[in-house]
Amino acid sequence: MRQMINIIDAEALIKDGKAVLIDVREPEEFMAEHISYAMSVPLSSLEDGFQMLNIPKNITIILQCLKGSRSQMACDRIQGLNSCKNKILSLDGGIEAWKKNGFPVIGVPSPSSELSIFRQVQIIVGFLVAICVLFGFLGITEAFIFAGALGSALFLAGITGWCGLAMILSKMPWNK
Repeated sequence: MRQMINIIDAEALIKDGKAVLIDVREPEEFMAEHISYAMSVPLSSLEDGFQMLNIPKNITIILQCLKGSRSQMACDRIQGLNSCKNKILSLDGGIEAWKKNGFPVIGVPSPSSELSIFRQVQIIVGFLVAICVLFGFLGITEAFIFAGALGSALFLAGITGWCGLAMILSKMPWNK
């Protein structure tokens, strides 16, 4: 069962040393801007990265992302690990709510980071799948196969943490 924690309570627990904050966003997002207390353990490599932290059982773990949805997914995944006995919470509203409440962050997002590589991949693959499905319904049945291949590639990227499209996008001039 997912539990949320508000910004004020989270900051108090962290300052008192009763909790650690883990940012589950991708490394590019973390480097652009993050909460000063946060450790980076990307959602794409959560289980392996989390095991390496070796957090004492009496310390609450607060997971955080941009707005809260990825940290909720991370909560579910960590709670599925039998080795984790910590209390797991998701920061309600993520780093966006943290900033909205006037708490400091490290870094300043550059104009190119407004649309993260993660979101660029989602937009491109989502658009291509939609076009393929449209063409499939127009009678080009091979388009359904291509849409399935795109979905499979996205699935594998999520499992392995390796995404060829993200690597290509990271080399583009607007992402420098």
